[in-house]
Formats: sequence, C-alpha cells, structure tokens
Amino acid sequence: MHQILFSDILFYIQSAVVVSLVVVLIIALGNLRYLRRLYSYPAPTAWPRCSVLVPARNEEPNIGRCAKSLLDQDYPDFQVIVLDDNSTDRTWQILQELALKDPRLILIKGKPLPDDWLGKHWACNQLALAADGELLVFVDADTYHEPGMLRGAAAAMVYEKAALISALPRQIIVSWSEMLSIPAFYLGMLCGVPLGLTRLQRNPLLFAVLGQFLVFRRDAYEAAGGYAAVRHNVVDDIAIGRRVHAMGMKYKLLDGGGLVTCRMYRNFEQVWRGLTKSTFATFNFDPLFMILMWALVLIVFVSPPLVLGIGLAQAQMPVEVTAMAATAVIISLALWTVSHARFHFPLYLVLIYPLSAAFMLVVALASMILTMQGKARWKGRSMPRFVKP
Repeated sequence: MHQILFSDILFYIQSAVVVSLVVVLIIALGNLRYLRRLYSYPAPTAWPRCSVLVPARNEEPNIGRCAKSLLDQDYPDFQVIVLDDNSTDRTWQILQELALKDPRLILIKGKPLPDDWLGKHWACNQLALAADGELLVFVDADTYHEPGMLRGAAAAMVYEKAALISALPRQIIVSWSEMLSIPAFYLGMLCGVPLGLTRLQRNPLLFAVLGQFLVFRRDAYEAAGGYAAVRHNVVDDIAIGRRVHAMGMKYKLLDGGGLVTCRMYRNFEQVWRGLTKSTFATFNFDPLFMILMWALVLIVFVSPPLVLGIGLAQAQMPVEVTAMAATAVIISLALWTVSHARFHFPLYLVLIYPLSAAFMLVVALASMILTMQGKARWKGRSMPRFVKP
C-alpha cells in the first residue's frame, strides 16, 4: 500500500514537472523572438551624443582592452569617461598610460566612498555627473566592444523610443565554476520572465536587465533619480531599471552578442563572491520567496534525472513514473540546448544541467545566509544585510 502510494506521488510530481517544463519552454521560445539583436536596428536620421561611462575597481586584467575597444568605436559623436574607484592594483596606471596616447579618454579619480553608498553606485553617480551626452552608456570594465556597438545602441534607443535598454553580452566561460553558473544564469534570464509582457504592465517582477550594459536617455535617468535613488540596493541595475519602468517609460532587453563580449568571472572565488552578493538581493531579500523558487528549481531540474536513474536501475519503479521522468529530462535538454545555442555556450554543457542547477541552488542558499549575517563581500567591500527598494 505504501509502495503504491509513493509511486503515485512520484508520478503526479513528475507529471507536474513535465507540464511546468512545457510552459517554461514556451516562454523561452517566445522570449527568443522578443529578444532582438543589438546590431539589427536601422540607422537613425541623426546620431545623439553618447557618453560611455565605465566604473573600474581593481580591473587590471580588463581595463586596457575595454577602454581601447570603446575608443575605437565607429561613432560620430561620443566621449569615454572612466572612473578609477579607489583601486589597489595597476588600474589607474594603465588608464593614465592610455590617456597619454589618446587624449579622448577622460579619467576621473573616484572620491572616497560615503558611508551611505555602495561602491559601484557611487562610481556611476560620479560618472553621470561628469557626462554631457544625451545618452548615458554604462558598461562594466570587464566588457569588450566591437566598433559598431555605439551605433547599435543609439539606433536601438531611437528606433524603440526607449528610455532604457539593456543588452546581454556574449559571455566567455573557461573555468568549471563559470561553466556551472553563467549558462544557468542566462537560462534564468531567458525563461524566468515573459519579456513581451513588460510592454503591457508595470509589474516589477516581470522585468529583466543586466548591469554590464545599460543605456539611459539622460532625461529618463534623471527623472528616475539616477544611482542616488538606489544607492543602498545591491542589485542596482534591477532597482534603477524598475524605477524607470514604474514611471511608464519604455525599456527594452536586447541580445548584445556580436557587439559586446564579457568574461564575468575568472575563477571560483570570483564566481562565489559575485553570485552570493547579489542572488538573495535579486529576490528582494525575501527568504520565503527565494526558498520557494529554488525548491521549484530543484524539483523541476534535479528530481527528473534522479527518478529516471532510479527507475532504470530498479525494476520496482513503475514504468509510467520512469517514462514521465524521461519525458521531463528530454524537455529539459531541449530547453537548455535552445538557451546554450542562442548565447553561444558549448552545447556539451547541456548534459550537466542537473549539476548546474544544483550548484546554483547552493549559491542561492549561501547568498541568503551570508547576506543575513552581513558577511557578503565584493572587491574588498562588505554588502548590506537587508536593503529593499
């Protein structure tokens, strides 16, 4: 009796997982149609002046390549401003050497961090105050840009009549921790939110941006209060974007692959610190909501391969339970393949998707614990415990 009841429960759970995966796959396919490429827009009749703004803290391996790629933009009217945010490595020296060779590069030595600001937010606030462009193009120092990036960004802003656009760079992944985390992060961006619905309502949960590449119309940035309005929020990109969205101004998420490249992290320590500082904040510091969502991830992506493995190894497992788990695994493989193919991740990584989901679950729990204890850190600075918008 107990064996029959347990088998029935397993069957119903795996059936629900299959239905959920079909819905998620439909959302992902719809988002692929919505996610227009940054380079696909027609040229406007006039090119607005752009201020490209780069906050840099301890970016010695990246800043030279990033700054050079920005100075090489094929755009008629732009400035590049880089702020050194109290770096302790050779970031400032590298920037000075570049500025001597190219006077178009404007350098700012960051002011000391006030007690009531987070570091990147303070840097971006200073950059915006120094800029004179109609469009404010915030990019991270670990990004690299093809010469047509600014043309693509400006054309998208004009064509979409947008107050804000964000683009997903093509991510370079090398280490095992990057392979387990970054593709899963992008899968969440692809299927976590029906992007097309953002044009119909202002629900902050139905909103997605990535702070590695943000373009604001200056008047929209100022109307939303700029970085000063979100100076305590760890996920500044989402917080400031939601302010723009809540005011009814148009925003658009785009695929920046082909024009923008990034290697977000370079080793396990950077992956761990980077994701644990921001994951809990992404869920608005709500432990119940985060635990519920990650429990669903565990059930949807990790339980089917486990049930399938047990079913294939043990004859006692009813065939319908094994078949349902196998169906869930097949749909998951299709979903991860679609995401990996679009974002240029190695397709063989699809085969380890349960490990990727499990790794991200551990990261999420660690993020919640470390943040609640006030131990989350990034680039030598402590992150706040609970700071809601």
